[in-house]
Amino acid sequence: MDRLRMTQTIRRGGLTSRVKAPSAPKAFPALRPADMARDGLEDDAVIRGVRYEGLPLVALTAEAVEMEGCAFDGSRFTGTRLLRSQFSDCRFTTCDFAQVDAHDVSLIRCTVNGSRLTGSSWRSGTFRDVRMENCVIAPGLFRHMRLHAVAFTDCKMAGADFQGAELHHVTFEGCDLTGAQWANCQVGTARFENCTLTDVGGGASLKGATVQGPGQIELALSLAREAGIHFE
Repeated sequence: MDRLRMTQTIRRGGLTSRVKAPSAPKAFPALRPADMARDGLEDDAVIRGVRYEGLPLVALTAEAVEMEGCAFDGSRFTGTRLLRSQFSDCRFTTCDFAQVDAHDVSLIRCTVNGSRLTGSSWRSGTFRDVRMENCVIAPGLFRHMRLHAVAFTDCKMAGADFQGAELHHVTFEGCDLTGAQWANCQVGTARFENCTLTDVGGGASLKGATVQGPGQIELALSLAREAGIHFE
């Protein structure tokens, strides 16, 4: 069975809690090629069942966009600003989200693979049933995001900022989280497996999370540093 599809189990206080795996996007039977004259990112656009291949969607500003069942292959969103928008049942492959500014944007049942999110800012939105795999998110801003059933796998996330975020059924597997910031985040169920957690900030807010692998000691050292403990 695919390791990402397995429901992982953690133990807390003698009880067993399950980390819910993200649900896969619903499949659309056929996707039509994008026609940018009618399928561009514009205010109040509603787009369903469209395939974007290598198309530039850069330096745009759009509000209240709804996209459902769309596939993006090699698409560039560089510098685009999105407000109060939702992407559901969408697949993003080798896309470029560098410097994207997304406020109150939701990703529902989406996958993001081999993509670049360097310098992107996701604030006060929702990720639900989302998989991010082999992505570069260094740094990336996720302040006050609501993450539910989200899996980050083999992602470069040094300097990621999750301050004030809500984490419920969130898994980080094989991710580099060096210098990540966690102050005031709220953890329901979260798991860190074989991740790098060197020099993280606000680690005390990860209370309730499960850490497996070398990140255990790295996180402990970060907590000691924040508590003013010095080792000689």
